[in-house]
Amino acid sequence: MGRFHFRRPILPTKAYAALTAKAPLVPFTIERRAPREFDVAIAIKYCGICHSDIHQARDEWGNATFPMVPGHEIAGIVTAVGSGVSKHKVGDQVGVGCFVDSCRTCAQCLAGEEQFCLGGMNFTYNSKEKDGTPSFGGYSQDVVVDENYVLRIPANLPLDAAAPLLCAGITLYSPLNYWKAGPGKKVAIVGMGGLGHIGVKIAVAMGAEVTVLSQSNRKQEDSKRLGASRFFATSDPETFKTLAGQFDLIINTVSADIDWNQYLSLLAPSGTMVVVGVPEKPVPVNAFSLVIGRHSLSGSIIGGIRETQEMLDFCASKGIACDIEVIAADKINEAYERVLKSDVRYRFVIDTATL
Repeated sequence: MGRFHFRRPILPTKAYAALTAKAPLVPFTIERRAPREFDVAIAIKYCGICHSDIHQARDEWGNATFPMVPGHEIAGIVTAVGSGVSKHKVGDQVGVGCFVDSCRTCAQCLAGEEQFCLGGMNFTYNSKEKDGTPSFGGYSQDVVVDENYVLRIPANLPLDAAAPLLCAGITLYSPLNYWKAGPGKKVAIVGMGGLGHIGVKIAVAMGAEVTVLSQSNRKQEDSKRLGASRFFATSDPETFKTLAGQFDLIINTVSADIDWNQYLSLLAPSGTMVVVGVPEKPVPVNAFSLVIGRHSLSGSIIGGIRETQEMLDFCASKGIACDIEVIAADKINEAYERVLKSDVRYRFVIDTATL
């Protein structure tokens, strides 16, 4: 078991960490800062496993720093607050998402869109906090975060199934909200994994007519259970002929290589396809796929603190949470392999009591 030190008042906590790129995650001890004036100390109860955790722990996106404690889908209970904290109190159900700070002064931060911070967000892990110390994520027992970057989890949302909302939920809610999915809108969700399944639930709750596009028919019954009106297998060449020109909005959650022009052909005039899954290779798009039909190809990433809170409140009001499989910490490495095989319905969540 390793140990990582840095100079400031500390609270040791158990965690799971990748010590080097592509190495299995192992038990590890980290040190959290003692709460400062505006800090909230949180006992982490559950942390979701996001595919981006795997990418970063294996340094597939570059710029990874080790030791790395992944995890940015954090749900827990407030255990202490600093003397200046006004937004949270001991005993509250709270969450922490993909970032724990931002510059707070740029136009984006002032507009409540910290995800676009011009100074750069301070990410929950594989990043640095404002004092230069490394940030460690939610595969751990505790975390200390400035109150302005802590979310309220409504009491009727179970903490385990709410945890993935802090990344997967807001990643889908934000584009569905921005492009006004709702009554009279035809929405297609490409891929029904950890992102796609919650996107189906949210889009249906917004009142849109939802179609799932998945590689095979394996998840057809699940799509109906989640509220989708239609399901089509993209491995069937007739699918693209049948659905040509139908959708106002397509949310693409997959990071695999696809025929982008083929998917753009499914848009109705003035329709938009939004990328939330990040493919490894550049996206090849024929200009005619855009100009014929006034189609748009866009992208989206999480949301700011205000919109994330809005998403949590919306999900609570609609009774929406993620479909999860709770695992013990010693199953993290096995879960990573299962995620890569799409062998989860639909999000792994770590029970941090098992640390």
